[in-house]
Amino acid sequence: MSRVFNFNPGPGTLPEAVLEQARDEMLDYAGTGMSVMEISHRSPQFEALLNQASADLRELLSIPGNYRVLFVQGGASLQFAMAPMNLRPAGASADYILTGAWARAAVKEAEKLGHVRAIGSTEKDNFKRLPEAAELEFDPNAAYLHFTSNETIQGLEWAAEPLGPEHVPLVCDASSNIASKPIDVSKYAMIYAGAQKNLGPSGVTLIIIRDDLLATIPPRLPVMLDYRALAESNSLHNTPPGFAIYMVGLVLSWLKANGGVEGSARRNAEKAALVYNAIDGSGGFYRGHAQPQSRSRMNVTFRLPSEELEKKFVKQAEAQRLIGLKGHRSVGGLRASLYNAFPVEGARALAQFMAEFQRVNG
Repeated sequence: MSRVFNFNPGPGTLPEAVLEQARDEMLDYAGTGMSVMEISHRSPQFEALLNQASADLRELLSIPGNYRVLFVQGGASLQFAMAPMNLRPAGASADYILTGAWARAAVKEAEKLGHVRAIGSTEKDNFKRLPEAAELEFDPNAAYLHFTSNETIQGLEWAAEPLGPEHVPLVCDASSNIASKPIDVSKYAMIYAGAQKNLGPSGVTLIIIRDDLLATIPPRLPVMLDYRALAESNSLHNTPPGFAIYMVGLVLSWLKANGGVEGSARRNAEKAALVYNAIDGSGGFYRGHAQPQSRSRMNVTFRLPSEELEKKFVKQAEAQRLIGLKGHRSVGGLRASLYNAFPVEGARALAQFMAEFQRVNG
């Protein structure tokens, strides 16, 4: 059976070379005579695997030496609670920029544990754009400033990080665009990302956290929710998600061999341009959800003239092995997710299908 073009918003496409290597090593990892799923997380082979993945991530993102890399479980959704638990002192407030469904989910979790300020929101515009700098009302005393770098459901992406007061730590949920382009990690206090869109399968979440934040974490947190405890154990306080970490390591190695994050940025820009050009050149037959200045390279969201045509589009696309194009129920329409390992050929095939679908149905 030939591979399909997987436009699903997550889990996302994995590189075929990575899947083939995992297949070849399935029964015997690194000469152990065991699968990577069977070897002890205390073994030298697993520690080497973990340390190499951390080193490769550091190299790809140019992570400074005063940051720790953690591999944890629970998905980015757990980080919605862990971040305020660890980074917001009792009685303090945290600033959140409200840009879509995932930023809203982060706010709701943080509100359960303390005070939150939504310092800028485009909800009244149905999250079709990101807020302008003049719309953000920063609290200079905030424990941290949180933003979501890419909203998968609405299809919005920050071109550059919003910079609040210099002394307020910047925290980012980068789950859906991590390693898709170069960033300056030194501008951030913490970055977290579920792996299952751009860096591997579900089951592991990456955290990049600056050392000085670890020293301010409140005492007596549950150990598995304590960044400092997880850092001190090198992500090995309990049995980690070994297979997911192994797969992330393979993807990181693949990224290094394919131009690093600079190569990712070029390919992602090319893929997004193919689909957005099909939208913009359709004379209004296709209508993008996000305003052009806020468009995501990772998740292209768009509508057709009617829901009936949208259902027909999805069905006929599936027949052409273009899978996962139905939009989220809260936005409707269509969504094409173009994560790091998604091939340029898939974006080209979608653009060609869109042109033909419009010719027949426009």
